Amino acid sequence: MEYIKLKNSDITVSRLCMGGCPMGGHGWGNVQEAELIEAVHTALDKGITFFDTADTYGLGQSELTLGKALGSHRKDVVIASKFGVRVGNGKTTYDNSPQWIREALDASLKRLGTDYIDLYQVHYRDGVTPIYDVVETLEELKAKGLIRAYGLSNLYLKDAEELKGYEDRFVSFQNEYSLACRKHEEDILSLSDSFNMTPLTWGSLGQGILTGKYDKNSVFGSDDRRSRDIYVNFHGEKLLKNLEIVEVMKSIAAKYEKSVPSVAIRFILDKLADSVVIAGAKNPKQIISNVEAADWNLSQEDITLLDDISNL
Repeated sequence: MEYIKLKNSDITVSRLCMGGCPMGGHGWGNVQEAELIEAVHTALDKGITFFDTADTYGLGQSELTLGKALGSHRKDVVIASKFGVRVGNGKTTYDNSPQWIREALDASLKRLGTDYIDLYQVHYRDGVTPIYDVVETLEELKAKGLIRAYGLSNLYLKDAEELKGYEDRFVSFQNEYSLACRKHEEDILSLSDSFNMTPLTWGSLGQGILTGKYDKNSVFGSDDRRSRDIYVNFHGEKLLKNLEIVEVMKSIAAKYEKSVPSVAIRFILDKLADSVVIAGAKNPKQIISNVEAADWNLSQEDITLLDDISNL
């Protein structure tokens, strides 16, 4: 496994992070708690020390499952969670107010069964709370030992102006990035350089299309979010384009004797310097496949091949 230190911090993490959205048990088809817990244990055995979740994944279920799975291993890992999304009365809103940050953190700590969160992230900006109020509150929580560091999620270049003056405060930022979604690549590279933050990528396997398990005839049940058109990677022309990318990935995977998902992950690790790839998993088999991405590199020729086929 490869490890890096999150910028502006003393926190060392594995470059492969287990994503906790499937742990929410909602919207990913058949998900079993026993398999999720075993997946966490497999991740630990394979050297993964970084686990990312959020208070809204399964309305808290993801944090509960992760806390249960880690148990006595909690001190050996880095837990990242998120705040800022409120769900209630049939609607979803964003809230970065100091009061909500404190309430959300208290609830997350209880669900995770811990007295601190290593990396606490703004899930979405609410467009109302000034950034200095957010930073001041997070600094207060950090001083109390309730969090070790803080970061941002769903951050774009258009948000850069707001962050000026806080270049040394945030340690990381998340954005969607994969061979199936490169539209934010320039934002990621620019923000990483300008603000000295570690980029974390979500959707790194394109919600699963880059695993090589699906074709144009694949069908998802109503309990799987990928059945909806909004998940463009599995619909229409975008699906067909993704399947072209997967064919190239399969040939590269065979050449290196690696799994197809590991090629998708390795591309990001090689393309984005000092990055972390977040990849969700529902069972141990998926973890084992994903960790094949560690400790090797794609040739420049293969990176160019993947670059060419995945650029729109």
